[in-house]
Amino acid sequence: MLPYAGKRVCVALSGGRDSVALLHAFYKNAEHGGIALSALTCEHGLRGERSLADLAFCERLCGTWGVPLRVFRADVAALAAQTKTGVEEAGRNWRNACYARVLEEGDADMVATAHHRDDHAETVLFRLARGTSLAGLDAFGGRAGIVRPLLGVPRAAIDAYLAENGLAFTEDESNADERFTRNRLRHTVLPALEGAVPGAAEHLVQFAERAAEDEAFLAALARERVICGEHVLRVPLSLPAPLFSRACLFAMRACGIQKDYTAANIREAEKLKRLQSGRRVTLPQGVEAAREGEDAVFYLPAPACRAQAPFGVGTFAAPALEVGEGRRADALAADLDAFPDGCIVRTRREGDVFTPFGGSEKPLKKFLTDRKVPAREGRMLPLVAKGNVVYAVCGEEIADSVKVTQATRRIGYLYTPLRTPARRFQGE
Repeated sequence: MLPYAGKRVCVALSGGRDSVALLHAFYKNAEHGGIALSALTCEHGLRGERSLADLAFCERLCGTWGVPLRVFRADVAALAAQTKTGVEEAGRNWRNACYARVLEEGDADMVATAHHRDDHAETVLFRLARGTSLAGLDAFGGRAGIVRPLLGVPRAAIDAYLAENGLAFTEDESNADERFTRNRLRHTVLPALEGAVPGAAEHLVQFAERAAEDEAFLAALARERVICGEHVLRVPLSLPAPLFSRACLFAMRACGIQKDYTAANIREAEKLKRLQSGRRVTLPQGVEAAREGEDAVFYLPAPACRAQAPFGVGTFAAPALEVGEGRRADALAADLDAFPDGCIVRTRREGDVFTPFGGSEKPLKKFLTDRKVPAREGRMLPLVAKGNVVYAVCGEEIADSVKVTQATRRIGYLYTPLRTPARRFQGE
């Protein structure tokens, strides 16, 4: 108990054998180690009277040992229906929220859970069977404020500790129901594996620990290859597959995708290796990825500007374009009176033509290509146009017909934030 000396520790207590053993170990060493001990219990509302009996057991046990107990209650079945998740997942998420609440409200320095080595082995086996990645094998990765003192202790040692100390505990009858996958793994699959290969559980845990180290190394290596720009994150398409997938994952997270990504999203990004430059794929939460040369570029599209008429001094599309008569160095200068009546502010359309300053008429698409404007930006840049004739590509160039001359009486400055430094991405 040396790592917890002088700390405020709250034990997550269910009344089952593992959590009772953990609470007792802390209780026995609290005074000597200067540990301020408390407990919490989560009543899920799933097992009727049996669940209430478990709660009463926890209350009696903590009362006997003089351990302050905080009780959380919820209708987890209703939470599962509300969040459209399984009951097991909803219960786990709710328990984690309870732990976080204890920590956030300052009731403890840490919450101790009773996960042990066999839990770890079962989780690794379960995830391997479901086809997890290396990252998924980090079954009990570090979480701020959560400690697992028994994670290296086998279940047999916990049973021996309970017997040695004459400790009573409750049994959740659902733990014996092999209709649940985890219970089949616990009671049938893992014992059979141990019988065939002695030490299998320990080897699974050791494998997961090595995998976590490998994953951390590969993820750091991939992160180094991601180029974080002002508007985009660039991932080289030439990266080997193990680094490319991790770099894409980092880029998606930096764009704001935290939990909705799947392996299918990584495969979407991998499609860019086979597509032409300028092609794009759509990812969750409005994020897009496009091929630009030899890079996969991840970004949040800027809002397209809405048509406005008539064109003049003002702000368009909140604010994709600002037109003012005050000089500013990062804007295009144009003769406001040279724009024909009926111009509107819009984005690119098929058939648009443009005569750039000092140049000849060409398709707008060719102008943007010649200027090496990425397709993702070209689609979003505000234009000042009438019909299919473009008079200003804001952030890039004005048409020769609206240039400032000695005869100009009214100079306007066209400014778009889409071509100036914007927010930086998370994770830089």
